[in-house]
Amino acid sequence: MRYLNSTKAGLVFLALGLTACTDTADESDVNALRDDLNNLSDQVKNEETFELQLLHLADMDGSNVDALANVGNIAAIVNGLRNQHPEKTLFVSSGDNYIPGSRYTASSDDSFSTVTGVATPGDGRADIAFLNAMGLEASAVGNHDLDSGTSAFLGLIAADGNWSGAQFPYLSANLDFSADTNVSGLEVSNGQEASAMLNSLAAYAVVTVDGEQIGLVGASTPTLENITSTGDINVLPANDSITDLAAEIQVSVDELTDSGVDKIILLAHMQQLAVEKQLAALLSDVDIIVGGGSNTLLADYNDRLLPGDDAADSYPLIYNSASNEPVVLVNVDGDYKYLGRLMVEFDAAGRIILSSINPLVSGVYSAEDETVSAVNGSANTTVDNIVKAVNDVLVAQESNILGNTSVYLNGQRSSVRSEETNLGNLTADANLWYARQYDANVEISLKNGGGIRADIGSFAFPPGSTDVEDIEYFPPESFPAAGKETGDISQFDIQSALAFNNGLALVDVSAAELKAIVEHGVSDIGGGRFAQVGGLSFTYDPSADVGNRVTDLSVGGTVVVNSGVLQSVGPFRMVTLGFLADGGDGYPIPATNREDLVLDASVSTSVDMSADDPGQASFAETGSEQDALAEYLKQFHPDDSASFNNVDTIADESATDTRISAL
Repeated sequence: MRYLNSTKAGLVFLALGLTACTDTADESDVNALRDDLNNLSDQVKNEETFELQLLHLADMDGSNVDALANVGNIAAIVNGLRNQHPEKTLFVSSGDNYIPGSRYTASSDDSFSTVTGVATPGDGRADIAFLNAMGLEASAVGNHDLDSGTSAFLGLIAADGNWSGAQFPYLSANLDFSADTNVSGLEVSNGQEASAMLNSLAAYAVVTVDGEQIGLVGASTPTLENITSTGDINVLPANDSITDLAAEIQVSVDELTDSGVDKIILLAHMQQLAVEKQLAALLSDVDIIVGGGSNTLLADYNDRLLPGDDAADSYPLIYNSASNEPVVLVNVDGDYKYLGRLMVEFDAAGRIILSSINPLVSGVYSAEDETVSAVNGSANTTVDNIVKAVNDVLVAQESNILGNTSVYLNGQRSSVRSEETNLGNLTADANLWYARQYDANVEISLKNGGGIRADIGSFAFPPGSTDVEDIEYFPPESFPAAGKETGDISQFDIQSALAFNNGLALVDVSAAELKAIVEHGVSDIGGGRFAQVGGLSFTYDPSADVGNRVTDLSVGGTVVVNSGVLQSVGPFRMVTLGFLADGGDGYPIPATNREDLVLDASVSTSVDMSADDPGQASFAETGSEQDALAEYLKQFHPDDSASFNNVDTIADESATDTRISAL
């Protein structure tokens, strides 16, 4: 934890007061760190300098509980830090400012017509209103910002009735919005002051801070069309090459430098920090890259971290650009858990002075009451009132109990994207059972781990321990205000875990097609495409070449692949997510005998399965994955007399995976 004071000695003393790590710091330590930073570059500090306070966040796309619990403190921290340097502050986001789910839909409730900051109800508007109230000045376009399609994106950015829309521009230099009829009208000329670009889309903008122009360029992952609903937005480059992406971004950077702007920040939503690291070395004239999409926590040696968190690397990371100038890369974890703060000086030529980055000032600020007090932050009443309004809606959702579990249901991002989990199994089984209500011939179920957005349950360190090996895992906590008892699975839990609520689709797959689908599901371990399955099991070799990793695969008792050799069996009827059947996450799923279980007159493959729906749950659309899980729980695990009890390996080392095995 760090605190500002008028003297260095006071600053060091206060920083030591609440530092959460075992390191100690004195003036010589700080000077040594500054020397190390300065030695990374041969630049000479110019007496004419400009100081910037950059505040940044990203990836508010995970746990609804965490985001709502944290956002009030983050707003207060923004207030406190901005008040310390009111003329020097720039506040930005690297995208994924919301995600479909219960928090997202809460602001469509009629009660929001009287909530300041929203006023006209609509999906996702509470999330944008948080950022408006905090004074966000620009954001990159993240993948989750488009999850509900371009029409919904329009409804969030544009003003509507008493809804003011996004009071900041969304930026991306590698997205061509012109062909999409929903959002093309939001495009404005590049390079204007961001304050004149409200409710708009552009490649880049300018913000004047303390008399100096700062260029802001946005960039989105080139794989965007594979992981979200881009509509008719053209994502560049078509080949997904990072080198070619850098060339796309460089065009905007060059236009800014040609106009005389010599301090440039890239808001990069790349999903993997490794890509931002590549861009740092490929681009010229970019000074700071604010990463997004990877939830990577960077922190320096004296940052106070939330319990259970560990930094992936230092804050900031420093690289040399293609023009041999320093580039600073920063990133924070999501769900409003941290606010990033970079205090940095530029010389007269617009180059970063590395020695100006003081680790007692720059770094991440945790969303805790202690941090608010340390920076003299004041509550943002608009944000707090919106949080209360969202929570009021969510209490009603917590009151709708659909099932019960006696164990923690593992939906952790790192788990569902790399291994079999009990929540992956449960949701895949639910989809399979539900699909069989319509078509008894369905044999297998496959979904992507990236479609699971939150766990169902909680975990904590036992008293006195900070050892990860000691973490204890629990079923969902009680919520007395909603009549929810320990272990109960509520509508809120289901909507949080399956936030996208994809429709279910049935297709026929041959043995060869099934192998190709499963191969794709293990082609990127740790990525969102990683498969979670029901009705089948397989073994794969993660060290083998992509496309040749599956060694054995069976559907029930039928062997499909044996020691890498494909058997002549099939075809098989499969239930999957409509998103994957449409090619989402790059899945090679055929359209053979496709049937979509969500009724939609505009979709030729849509069917009406309302007569086959069990009808025990009604909050989610018939034929959707949320409805499938709710109906399955009602049927098999309705209460604590029939709890789901398959423990996950993360919670019990004696538990074993039975569907997905890695050699």
